[in-house]
Amino acid sequence: MNRYALIVPGGTGTRMGTDIPKQFLELAGKPVLMHSIERFRSYDETIRIIVVIPESQFVFWDSLKEKYSFSVYHTLVKGGSSRFFSVKNGLREVEDNSIVAIHDGVRPLVSTDTIERCFRTAMEFGNAIPVINSSDSVRMVTEHGNIPVNRHRLKIIQTPQVFNAGLIKKAYLREFSPEYTDDAMLLETTGEIIHLVEGNRENIKITNPEDLTIAGALFNTIF
Repeated sequence: MNRYALIVPGGTGTRMGTDIPKQFLELAGKPVLMHSIERFRSYDETIRIIVVIPESQFVFWDSLKEKYSFSVYHTLVKGGSSRFFSVKNGLREVEDNSIVAIHDGVRPLVSTDTIERCFRTAMEFGNAIPVINSSDSVRMVTEHGNIPVNRHRLKIIQTPQVFNAGLIKKAYLREFSPEYTDDAMLLETTGEIIHLVEGNRENIKITNPEDLTIAGALFNTIF
């Protein structure tokens, strides 16, 4: 069964205070997106990699590949108006009888162990998403104020979220709704039970300037 990695964009650089989209900012000597791609190639040299970015960024991406001598082969796909439609576009390049990992392009520190756990579990059960425990106390806001929540019953969701391709492609035939905040939630609407596996705490999503600083420090300790 073929394996795919579908890597989707991290949005604009608004919260980073820059005009450059987050996935193109430099981390440890090369753009964040290149690190994300390389994590999957390090896991499996035969994996088929699909990168989804806005069409308006194709030329810029080509210039970055040349600048950094980046040669990891991948299929480039035009992004949509939101993450939902970007994933949907990317899935058109994925064979039904395969396993696909859907990964945020701005999570460059995912470990190959996490990727392996996700693929192994998805091969057995049809899906797998990596999670970590919350280390903070948590409260939930209600109509009547706020109440404490047992943090040991909560999980923080990461990517890659890995699926039987036929199942997730079928789920993406549904109409878009802003309620679908990740791929697993969409699959769950079809009646599938979601399977959790251990993620890695370093697998942060780069959203704010401090995230890039933290990622740089972590990169030097784990790679």
